[in-house]
Formats: sequence, structure tokens, C-alpha cells
Amino acid sequence: MITVQDIQQKTIAELFEQYPFLPGFFEENTLQVNGQIDEKLIDYLKFLDDEEEAENRAIDKDQLMASMTTYITQMLEFLGEDEDDGVHSITLLPGTNKSGEVEKFEELKINKSEIVCIVGPTGSGKSRLLADIEWVAQKDTPTSRSVLVNGEVGDSKWRLNSGNKLVAQLSQNMNFVMDLTVYEFIELHAQSRLVEDVEGVINKIFAQANDLAGEKFELTTPITSLSGGQSRALMIADTAILSKSPIILIDEIENAGIDRKRALDLLVGEEKIVLMATHDPILALMGDKRIVIKNGGIHKVIETSDEEQNLLSDLERMDAVVQNMRTRLRQGEIIQKEDIGF
Repeated sequence: MITVQDIQQKTIAELFEQYPFLPGFFEENTLQVNGQIDEKLIDYLKFLDDEEEAENRAIDKDQLMASMTTYITQMLEFLGEDEDDGVHSITLLPGTNKSGEVEKFEELKINKSEIVCIVGPTGSGKSRLLADIEWVAQKDTPTSRSVLVNGEVGDSKWRLNSGNKLVAQLSQNMNFVMDLTVYEFIELHAQSRLVEDVEGVINKIFAQANDLAGEKFELTTPITSLSGGQSRALMIADTAILSKSPIILIDEIENAGIDRKRALDLLVGEEKIVLMATHDPILALMGDKRIVIKNGGIHKVIETSDEEQNLLSDLERMDAVVQNMRTRLRQGEIIQKEDIGF
């Protein structure tokens, strides 16, 4: 919660830089800055010490500063911004499976920049696990699980405020319907986040998306004409760089037609907690650990072992051969036995 003490000694310039939406408050209250941009707020508002001026505006200085702090707080909540250090970890505490049996783990802590894979048959309960995390469950969902944020009971803002989304989901199916170019789509999202360097953010997201995509596209490309892989690459880059959600769920990235390892590296590099539902052994072994879902509950939690890491290298080599053959097939080449290499 922002207080009057937090803002009154700052200059107008400092406040406008820290809170890019604040000029709107000044305009709504007919506050003309003119050449006073470098004055402290408390000094700038001294004109309201004049009783006639305060009466004409029907507000006094203290009321105005209180209204300003309320406005800043509400805007930060709406935008999903926090004045604290954010989410460093989430902790899952066991509930029960569909048969009422207690889940087979004691506590699962997932830290920022970790990758955790969720594996299990279709309908086993992967979506329910995500819903519990998104809701910050407190034994009040069908699984009776509890979810802690930074080791504590989650703040109600994660449940009640649409601007504070704990989880951002990237689903398998991404079909754009807006009549926008790639540039206009990213620009719209950047502006909604009130970022200062909109052009810089657009170029960064565009470059990262093209780095992930199997086929390149342009800033002028209509988003409705992007392929499935291009759409997924754009949304992963956009989510990594612009989303305020500390947790990212990716559903079956193996079917996306993108560079999977680079996608994960990008998300981890942006200090997200990555939860990934997958059936791909390569992706599963890329994770720090994997959650095995069975009969609606967490059946076990497996730490990725050194032996599995060694196997991952072999799997990646085989995958590189398959990806190379896919590229050659697209180019109309003939695949021969010696191309396999093993």
C-alpha cells in the first residue's frame, strides 16, 4: 500500500518516471505542472494552502495527496505490479486423490527459474493441479491441497484481482482473430503495460520470437496468417518479456514447431517458474524435477538424476537428426540411410 509519506518528498519528475500513469491523475484534477516538474510534491501543492484556492477546487492538500496514493495503489493492483520483491517460490502441500487417499509427497517447493514437468495420462489431473496453483488453494478445492506463496498463505490479490495473475497459460491451440500485424499486437500489449521503451520491447520480443520459430516472419506479418509454430513462438516471447505472471504453464510444447530448449532458456532467463505438461522425454528430462499425476493426485515427485542427464544428451543428438530430416523433407530432398548417423 502506497502512503502519503512515500510520495510527498519525491519530485514530480520522479513520480512521473516511477508511475507512468500518474500524469492522468494530474490532468483529471486540473493540476498544471508547467515549469515545476523538478519540485517536490509537497512543495508543488503549497498553492492549496491558500483557502480560496482550496475552496475553488473543493479539496485540500491532504485530501488530494490521499486520493493520489489511492489512485497509485489501485493502478498498480490493476496492472499486476507490486512494490515488493515478487514471487520467489511456491510450495505445494499434499491433499488427496480421487479415491480420497493422501498424496504421496510431504511438501514440494518450486523456486524461481526452476523448470518442473507434469506428466501423466490424459485426464489424470494435470489441469486440476494447475487450477489449484492459480487459485492459491487453501484446502478449499476438490483435492484439498494447499499452495503457499513465498512460504506463506497466498495474498487474496492472487484470487480476486484480475491484474495479478499468478499463472499465465500457453495452450496447445493458439488462433488469433484480431486484425493486427505482429508489430501492432506487441505494441498494444506493451502500451497496456505502460512500458517506457515500447519500441525497444517490440524489437526484443520480435527477435526472440524469430529465434524460437522454425520459420521466420516479419513485424508486418498479420498475426492471423502466422503458422501454429510462429504463433506459439510469438506468445512465448511475449509472455516471457511482458507478462507479470511469475508462473508460466506450457501445455505440450513438443507439438509447437519451435526450438524447445531455447524457449525454456528464455523463460528461465526471465526468472519465471516454469510448469510444463509434456509427454516428450527430452523435455521431461530438461526439467529440474517432474510431478507424476495419477488418479487425480500427485503420485510421486522425481528429481532428475545424473544418469537421466547423461541420457538427455543422447536423446538430444537423436532429436537433432530427426529435426534435420524434417528440414530436408520440407526442402524436397531425399532421405538416405547414412543420414541417420546411428
